Amino acid sequence: MTDTPAPPLQLFNSLTRSLKIFEPVHSGEARVYSCGPTVYNYQHIGNMRAYVFADTLGRALSFKGYALRHIINITDVGHLTSDADAGDDKMEKAAAQQGKTAWDIAAFYTAEFKRDLDWLHVRSPAKWTVATDYVPRMIEFAKRIADAHCYELESGLYFDVSTVADYGRLARAVTDEGEARIEEVEGKRHAADFAIWRKTPAGETRQMEWDSPWGRGAPGWHLECSVMGEAELGMPFDIHTGGIDHREIHHPNEIAQNQAYRGCGSLDCAEHSGARLWMHNNFLIDRGGKMSKSTGEFLRLQLLVDRGYHPLAYRLMCLQAHYRSELEFSWEGLGAALTRLKRLVMAAASVREADPVAVADRRLTDLLAKFDAAISDDLNTAVALTLLEDAAAMKKLDAGQKRAAIAAMDAVLGLDLLTIDRADLRLRPKAATITAEAIEATLVRRKEARAAKDFAASDALRDELIAAGVEVMDGDPLGWDWRLEA
Repeated sequence: MTDTPAPPLQLFNSLTRSLKIFEPVHSGEARVYSCGPTVYNYQHIGNMRAYVFADTLGRALSFKGYALRHIINITDVGHLTSDADAGDDKMEKAAAQQGKTAWDIAAFYTAEFKRDLDWLHVRSPAKWTVATDYVPRMIEFAKRIADAHCYELESGLYFDVSTVADYGRLARAVTDEGEARIEEVEGKRHAADFAIWRKTPAGETRQMEWDSPWGRGAPGWHLECSVMGEAELGMPFDIHTGGIDHREIHHPNEIAQNQAYRGCGSLDCAEHSGARLWMHNNFLIDRGGKMSKSTGEFLRLQLLVDRGYHPLAYRLMCLQAHYRSELEFSWEGLGAALTRLKRLVMAAASVREADPVAVADRRLTDLLAKFDAAISDDLNTAVALTLLEDAAAMKKLDAGQKRAAIAAMDAVLGLDLLTIDRADLRLRPKAATITAEAIEATLVRRKEARAAKDFAASDALRDELIAAGVEVMDGDPLGWDWRLEA
């Protein structure tokens, strides 16, 4: 290996809008909390980008030698239909619409979410924290801060944001426009004040409700994350992650609660927020209208699979962009990512069976050093991917060393290159009627016709496949291949 010291891991702190060298609260450990989903529906692929990002962060921390403790929560109560603290509880509403209990809704969509994570090779956290398991702790947390920071209205217990320093610094949006997104409730002292406990209205019964000092009801969404993070990781912990949409309301409110719980210190000291670093991935965007509902479904991972795209193509698509950059979705871009993944899988196949040995070849050690530098530079996965491709493409190398280098890089990027093969990446679209055997047989005949320069027969066979919904990929740089059109 190279004698050059490993670079320190630098990560972007949303709270200070600057890069910070990662220095753990507890030596040798990395404690990370990621805001999980509200399990009232399937997750859009835009939501899933947050978990590819959090998983990559966790893998990078492991790569850098830290013992990782990663927590992801499951929100099964308290999240209203508007992130701006307004409307009905998402779980209660979904239960009423589907004629099921809120508990059944939570169990079903939690299982679907975890299956999507498996498809994307997102590692399981050290613990899943489920909001309803922590309600007694939420009540105790609220009691501790209520006298100095909260006030009670007929609808519930509200947090007074004027009682903590620097409210809204994370969002940088304490403006009339920003506050207009918050629910207007008669009696609130400030537009940005938010509920940490919601009373069940008189004459109504919720499926999920508990007794509290402020009446029977349910916790607020913001309170849940403060409590679960503190319970499982302590305060302060190292890193809190989430989508950039959380940066505007949910996380500022969570930070305010944490400040109150920890003594109201200024956010000039980031640890008063409850975490040393707050990290957010940017949006998946759609400029061409391709992410609108299709065949009655919004764009979730299952739809990609139904159209014949392997889920790891979406993971690679996410890795091609920096997590803080917007990522534009298109079917063409997803197809290009799948082709890129095929190239990597084929290149890694030549050393898959080799026994890994310590990397000593200077060309590989240089690449690994550059890979480390890219990952240490705020998770620059776009550059890291090209370095992995460079390693996979190298010739005249010891197979064991090459395998070890690919394995080390792939441990961070999570593409499973040394386990899957190219055939695994070819998925049958749900709408397909022609069999794979029939496709292969026709392709063999077409290849023979082209070899014999019988281009009329070749074109006729191509047209026959197109009529059956098979896209013949003559220009595939990887060799002969095909893909069924959805």
